[in-house]
Amino acid sequence: MARQSEKQAQRASQQLALLEELKAVAGRLGFEVREEKLLREVGYHVRSGSCRVRESHVILLDRNLPVTGQIDVLAEELAKHPLDGIYLSPVARQLLEAAVPAEEAPPPAASDPQAAPSTAESPPTATATQPDRQ
Repeated sequence: MARQSEKQAQRASQQLALLEELKAVAGRLGFEVREEKLLREVGYHVRSGSCRVRESHVILLDRNLPVTGQIDVLAEELAKHPLDGIYLSPVARQLLEAAVPAEEAPPPAASDPQAAPSTAESPPTATATQPDRQ
């Protein structure tokens, strides 16, 4: 029992170290990382992510997110930027390489059953116009 809680404590410590490393990388890229309580009121859908406040680039992290959620947000934002000249631990580098932004991800393979149907399978759409009748 003690061994299991020791492993959980070690894992939590590793996750906190990774979070701090990603915050430092964001700082080197010119981002200000702010942990704030993002209020959710009726009609608003607020979530963590990057934004620009005047001339500053900010990454807002919801303080109520678990550490793993905050790591995911930072990884998603940092993966959008070139990191070649920045030292990253092997764990952080692997995480950021896996977090390739959706717009840069390769299209699904044609043999993938989940892939979107090709345009050849969809019915043609009529675009012809009717001639003017006078």
